Amino acid sequence: MRRSLLALVVATGVTAGTLSATGPAAAADRWKVPAKASITIRGHGYGHGHGMSQYGAEGAARKGLNHRRILAFYYPRTKVGSIGGSVSVLITGDTTDDLVVVARPGLTVRDSRTRKRVTLPRNGASLWRVAPTAGGVDRVAYYKGGWHKWRDLKGWGEFAAGKKPVTLVTPGGRAAYRGRLRAVPVSAGSRERDTVNVTSLENYVKGVVPREIPATWSPAAVRAQAVAARTYAAHERAHPRTSRYHVYDDTRSQVYGGKSAEHPASNRAVNATRKEIRTWRGAPAFTQFSSSNGGWTSAGSVPYLTAKKDPYDGWSGNPNHAWRVRVTDTRIEKAFPRVGNLRKIVVTRRDGHGQWGGRVQTVRLVGSGGSVTTTGDDFRSRLGLRSEWVTFAVRSR
Repeated sequence: MRRSLLALVVATGVTAGTLSATGPAAAADRWKVPAKASITIRGHGYGHGHGMSQYGAEGAARKGLNHRRILAFYYPRTKVGSIGGSVSVLITGDTTDDLVVVARPGLTVRDSRTRKRVTLPRNGASLWRVAPTAGGVDRVAYYKGGWHKWRDLKGWGEFAAGKKPVTLVTPGGRAAYRGRLRAVPVSAGSRERDTVNVTSLENYVKGVVPREIPATWSPAAVRAQAVAARTYAAHERAHPRTSRYHVYDDTRSQVYGGKSAEHPASNRAVNATRKEIRTWRGAPAFTQFSSSNGGWTSAGSVPYLTAKKDPYDGWSGNPNHAWRVRVTDTRIEKAFPRVGNLRKIVVTRRDGHGQWGGRVQTVRLVGSGGSVTTTGDDFRSRLGLRSEWVTFAVRSR
């Protein structure tokens, strides 16, 4: 969906200029590029700018807005609603086809075919595993000086420990998850497995919020994030990615770390907003959010993701409200090799909101090899910029 805000706070900020709508791209959006050039790129915001600005939510909280007023500003015309149930999450860090968990009291395994759940013996094992075999069955085994067969399943396996968390072992380390951990075939008859965490919506949000914003920010901002995250998950649950899971645990959905990611302060925010969501026409809204909008929200794919000036995003603690980076012409040429030697940058269209005419929608790069026209989002992605709301200054080097 977008990079986690916590990964963005290391960015270096600069003082923001006055933001004003200046219309679409104008003739001034052209820069000649000498043979050896140094290009300063100035920008606003970090991320797509749709919906809630996370830094803006904190800025609004510091001005006294409660979480519902913050959400009403960023998702206008949505209403307060309530929802519960569970959500299934793909654990992308578990890249192997076996599902390995740490032994603990009360650990159970469930067979998807028979639907029977059995408590695993306390036999001194340190680990338990479900893995597909060459014979086409899933086998439960335990580790005690080596792997030993316990029994075979008729379907795929699922570990749980009642209301206690289960610790998953992955190639990258260990993490605890509430709810159940499943080893799900990627397709019918396949020996490849996805690890999926099935947990309550409330426990899922507890594992999301501190990965998305600092848990110790103003309570109103953290509560706004909790409601936005819960709503986003409920919307994705209604439009699942596959039949095997509803959401990813990374920025394709929301960053989720299970119980290991939880923080007492963000858990209080989740509990204080229990089951609360934003709705549009009676259904969970598409509550997109990003680190910073730079002073203007950008229009999204639904009526309540509107473009408007944001008076809350530009508080002194936001390093992404305004920024600048310096690149060489060579870096742009490597990102767009068809251009050859870069000779001109032409912004052909902006969204019309804010300084310089707003976010770049299309840009043309002209060089010795010809010209390439691309979107502002693609330009941003290839150069690793924080947003597509940019302008340029070019000089010889």
